[in-house]
Amino acid sequence: MKKLKIMSVFGTRPEAIKMAPLVKEIAAHPGMESLCCLTGQHREMLDSVMEIFRLRGDYDLNIMEQRQTLTTITTKTILGMDRVIEEAKPDMILVHGDTSTTFAGALSAFYHQVPVGHVEAGLRTYDPYSPYPEEMNRVLVSDLAELHFAPTRANAENLRKEAVRGEIFITGNTAIDAMKTTVRDDFQFSTPELNCLDFAARRVIVVTCHRRENYGAPMEHIMHAIRDVAETHSDVEVVYPVHLSPKVRECAFGILGGVPRVHLTDPVNVEEMHNLMARCYMVMTDSGGLQEEAPALGKPVLVMRRETERPEAVAAGTARLAGVEREIVARMAAELLDEPAAYTQMARAVNPYGDGSACARIVGAIAWRFGLTAERPADFQAES
Repeated sequence: MKKLKIMSVFGTRPEAIKMAPLVKEIAAHPGMESLCCLTGQHREMLDSVMEIFRLRGDYDLNIMEQRQTLTTITTKTILGMDRVIEEAKPDMILVHGDTSTTFAGALSAFYHQVPVGHVEAGLRTYDPYSPYPEEMNRVLVSDLAELHFAPTRANAENLRKEAVRGEIFITGNTAIDAMKTTVRDDFQFSTPELNCLDFAARRVIVVTCHRRENYGAPMEHIMHAIRDVAETHSDVEVVYPVHLSPKVRECAFGILGGVPRVHLTDPVNVEEMHNLMARCYMVMTDSGGLQEEAPALGKPVLVMRRETERPEAVAAGTARLAGVEREIVARMAAELLDEPAAYTQMARAVNPYGDGSACARIVGAIAWRFGLTAERPADFQAES
């Protein structure tokens, strides 16, 4: 019997982290052939993830260029996918989340009449410009997809309200699957500065901040808030792997450079980030993925954005929406540092994002769609 060709298309580090365990799960299915098409939207960071998970790309569009724009990412991906789809002739194309690679990959599949499966579907802020361009990307992909793999019940409800076509499955988030292989008690950091941190004696705060909608004044407020926290808490160490975006680096180094106990490093790989979060005190971020990953490790998260498409973490108590105002961000961080009860309540809250079996559910759904099994996979049920 001919195997189904399932092609996963991704191009950024967050996509690769969450798709890596799924690519392996597909490859392990006897009725499926797993293909990877990399766009290279984030070249160096993408390559690092592929190496860690021991994956290779069957196709590589290598689209990244200096100071690339949303237009160049989208058009180069669509043009490159034309050749790939004609050559590979996949039975289904999987895209993840909400990047420009995601949208362009799904649109290319539609142009070739190849069914689309959307991993991490149904997240919404209902503001087309926040996060930008991610919110519009994921809305458009929902119109193109045939199979929708929603991490949570709330995500699935968003899709039902929009009356999307195709089938909706509640799977949990594949990020939790990935962490089963990356977090280790004996892990040694490759960055010497991180190996020198005393996680027992110091309270380490992990920071990430890079979103486009935070460029300018919001990011400056966030950087000043982090500086305030470091300067008012002598037992705190801040570790901030700074995104390679020139705008982010100019802001971060301009405000936080040289501040005692603030460590501005280059981006770290996925293993280092997961193990850093596993040992830290708390996380301050505007990232989407960290809102899912940190709660799985029992770490409180302050979300430095005006809204989040991951309200489940806020509802469960594992995350708090801090906004982007200097005084508010600093005050909310100080509360978790100064009030043990507030910290404990967040650290012990139940993670709503998965049980480590999301990939198995997704593969089961694909098998069901193509008639390889008569059994539709059961939905993920978060603990209450």
